[in-house]
Amino acid sequence: MKAVLITIGDEILSGNTIDTNSNFIATQLKNIGIPVVQIFTISDQIKTIKNTLQEASKIADLIICTGGLGPTKDDRTKTAFAEYFHDELKLDEATYEHLKKILIKRKREHLLEINVNQAVVLSKAFIFQNENGTAPCQMIRELGKIVICLPGVPFEVKPLIKDKIIPFLAEEFSLDHLTSRIISVVDFPESLLALTIEEWELALPKHISLSYLPVGNRVKLRLTGQGKNLEELNAQLDDQIKTLKPLIEEKVISWDGDEIQEILKDVFLQKKLTISVAESCTGGELSRLLTSVSGSSSYFLGGITAYDYHKKIEILGVRKETIESKTVVSEEVAQEMSAGGQRLFQSDICLSTTGVAGPNSDEFFNEIGLVYYSIRVGEMEKTSRLYMPHLERNDFINFVSQRVLQDLVSVLIIDDV
Repeated sequence: MKAVLITIGDEILSGNTIDTNSNFIATQLKNIGIPVVQIFTISDQIKTIKNTLQEASKIADLIICTGGLGPTKDDRTKTAFAEYFHDELKLDEATYEHLKKILIKRKREHLLEINVNQAVVLSKAFIFQNENGTAPCQMIRELGKIVICLPGVPFEVKPLIKDKIIPFLAEEFSLDHLTSRIISVVDFPESLLALTIEEWELALPKHISLSYLPVGNRVKLRLTGQGKNLEELNAQLDDQIKTLKPLIEEKVISWDGDEIQEILKDVFLQKKLTISVAESCTGGELSRLLTSVSGSSSYFLGGITAYDYHKKIEILGVRKETIESKTVVSEEVAQEMSAGGQRLFQSDICLSTTGVAGPNSDEFFNEIGLVYYSIRVGEMEKTSRLYMPHLERNDFINFVSQRVLQDLVSVLIIDDV
C-alpha cells in the first residue's frame, strides 16, 4: 500500500502557515509500513482539488487530505469531493448530535446554527467523529481506493490520525510491523562514517534498511526493519547493532535515542546530575529543549536569558572589565556566564551561550554568526567557538542549541566526565 497526502489551503501556499500535518501523518503511516510517495499542497479551488484527487489516485491506494473544512456554506472542499465521487451532501444526524455536544461542552451552544454545515457530509462517507473540533473526518472507499478527508487544525488532526485512522488501517490491512532504532554518532564526518561501516551496511538483509540523518555535529543512523513478526524483528535489529558496535562505539552517544534532550535525560538520571543554563544569543532555546521532556523537573533547575550585557553583569556576575576588554562575545564572557549560572542555581552543570544571531551586529560590532559557548561540569570547563554567518537568525539559534547539547552529551558519555 502506498499513500499520497494532499494539503488544502491558500494559507499554506502563501507561507503564512507551516504545514506540520504532513510530517506527522507521514511519520505515523511509516510506523505501520505505509510509505508516502508524494505530498501535494494546493489551493482550495474545486477544480484544483478534483484534479489533484485524480492524479493522486493514479499513484496511491490511500489518499489523505487535510484542510478546507470550514463551517461556512461556501466550503469548497466538500463540494469538490462530492463532485469528484458523484455523491451528494447530506445532514448526518449522528454528526449533528456530536457537534451539539461539543458546542454545549464548550459553552458555545449559541453557535450551533451557524456551525450546522459541519454536520453536512458525503452520503457515501464513513465518519470518524472529531473529539477536538467541529469538523468530522470523512472516509470514502471506492474503486479499491481509500480517501480520507480531515480538518486542517493540527491539534485536531493528530488525535484523529493517531487514535482512529492508524488503528483502522493497521487492523483492516494486517500490515507489516515497522520498527526502528536510532544510533547517534558524534564527531564522525558522514562520508567517513559511511566508509567505515560500508561492509556492514552492504550485508544488511533486504528487510532491514539504513538511513543517515545529520543534525549539527551528530549523525543519526536509523536502522529500520519491516516484517510480520515484531519480536523477531527486534531480535534481528539487536543482532545487527551488536555487529556494528565494534566499528563505531567510541563515537556513539546513544544506541537507541532520537532527540538529544531525550538522550540527555537518561544521562542526567543515570549520573544523578542537575543542570542550569545561562543564555544570550540562543534566547531561551536551550531551556525550551531541556524542559520539553517529561520529568525534566528532576534535573533542570532553571535558566537565565541575560540578553542585555548589563544583566550578564548584574545577574550572572560577569565582570565589567571582561566585557570592556574582550567584548560581550568572547571566550572569557562565556566562561564567566557558565560560572555565574552554576553558582546562581547551585547546579552540577551549567551551559552558557553568547553570540550574534543577526541579521544586525551588536553594539560591540562583533561579526554576525559568531558564538562562544561554555560547558561547565563540576570543576571542568570547556569553551567552544562557532562561526556561521550563512545561517539565518532562527536557523542559527536552533543549530547552536542543538550543538551545545550534543557537545554536552559527548563530554558526559565519551569523555566520561
